[in-house]
Amino acid sequence: MSASSLFSASSPPLPPRAGAGFKDEHAEAVCEGRPDIGWFEVHPENYMVAGGPRPAALEALRGAYPLSMHGVGLSLGGAERVDRGHLAALRTLVERFQPGLVSEHIAWSARDGVWFADLLPPSLGRAGLDLLCDNIDETHDALGRPILIENPASYLVPPDRGMDEAAFVVEAARRTGCGLLVDVNNVHVSAVNIGLDAEAYVDAIPGDLIGEIHLAGFAVDDAGGERLLIDSHGAAVDDAVWRLYERLIDRVGPRPTLIEWDRDIPAWDVLHAEAMKAETRLARLVAPAAA
Repeated sequence: MSASSLFSASSPPLPPRAGAGFKDEHAEAVCEGRPDIGWFEVHPENYMVAGGPRPAALEALRGAYPLSMHGVGLSLGGAERVDRGHLAALRTLVERFQPGLVSEHIAWSARDGVWFADLLPPSLGRAGLDLLCDNIDETHDALGRPILIENPASYLVPPDRGMDEAAFVVEAARRTGCGLLVDVNNVHVSAVNIGLDAEAYVDAIPGDLIGEIHLAGFAVDDAGGERLLIDSHGAAVDDAVWRLYERLIDRVGPRPTLIEWDRDIPAWDVLHAEAMKAETRLARLVAPAAA
């Protein structure tokens, strides 16, 4: 599978540029100012309504910029089947707006009808891999297109860590035909928290599987006497994450790269400037090819 095959044939692909998450706080600056940015990403769960201002805003955004949808509610990594109602609502939204990419987390957030306000890391054993692949297959069947799956952020070593995480996500992609969304911040967070080798992790991901990259900031919690990183999406990208990102794109080439900033949301100019840091790094790879 090539990276280009991860895009919907009926949708404009995301350019290998920097993008940002679309926030209500930035709607006026974006819709009226039409800033120079490669694309926008939204959480589809925020737009699963029949009408009103949110779908209207998304229509306007979709008319001006390429669009990606990044889900948070399918619970692909759980022990239960994907919720059919949620999947049907996602299909309706995808068919209406035809985003260039659709992605979800390798995580679980529901059990026995109870929903948790978090994205919890999956089992990394063979049984967990089988469940994840079954849920991805069902999602592909429902949407009629491949999705991307995002590597988790980990805070504790799972008791059933039967596989190396990078090997786990690559095998899931190969078995199902999905692509990978590499969250570089999650790799760094997990490396600090549970001892993963961050450089070996990003080196192990085949470039042909990577359809998108995420960058974000983290918070530090050392109240318990040990340093724990929290994938907070509430700060600027850390220098260590930038270095890991550069290592990845130097090897695989430019990919659509999102700056995630979901908490303590800054002014649009601040978010745009952070996206331009990624744009600068991508441009140095694109320029020689265009020469």
